[in-house]
Amino acid sequence: MAEQVTRAQRAARGVLFVHSSPRAVGPHVEWAVGRALGTPVNFEWTEQPVLPGTLRTEYAWTGEPGAGARIASALRGWEQLRFEVSEDPGAESDGARWMHTPDLGVYYAQTDTAGNVVIPEDRIRYAMEVAAFDAGELHRELRLALGQAWDDELEPFRHASDFAPVIWLHRVG
Repeated sequence: MAEQVTRAQRAARGVLFVHSSPRAVGPHVEWAVGRALGTPVNFEWTEQPVLPGTLRTEYAWTGEPGAGARIASALRGWEQLRFEVSEDPGAESDGARWMHTPDLGVYYAQTDTAGNVVIPEDRIRYAMEVAAFDAGELHRELRLALGQAWDDELEPFRHASDFAPVIWLHRVG
């Protein structure tokens, strides 16, 4: 008897962090994310102390596999946003992470089950070829492959959430 995978078992889940959004753009962000997920969403926005006049939010989402890519694509057009989207790995798909900043644009990486960025073999070979025995250049290329510039720019905005309320997604019992 062949096993059937139910819709709930196939569902993907992840988290959206909007680190900074102009106040007027918030409703448009909710609409874009709702459209990407196929269901309306409402976010709880809070002030972003790192960039006065902007708001931040965190949203745990559930949707079809690939929904993380649809969310990131829907938001990348809003150049003034700083955001991160993660999609957890599933039985039939790899995990993924997208980061966006106004200055750098979008960064994408595959992730493993622990959330670590996976750098493909070809990207490592490219970094080694470009570096041509220059350790400093190899270091620069690997930092680029890991998305370090995006992490560096987003880190101050992430710390702003240190005092945000904690939402437990699930408990192991």
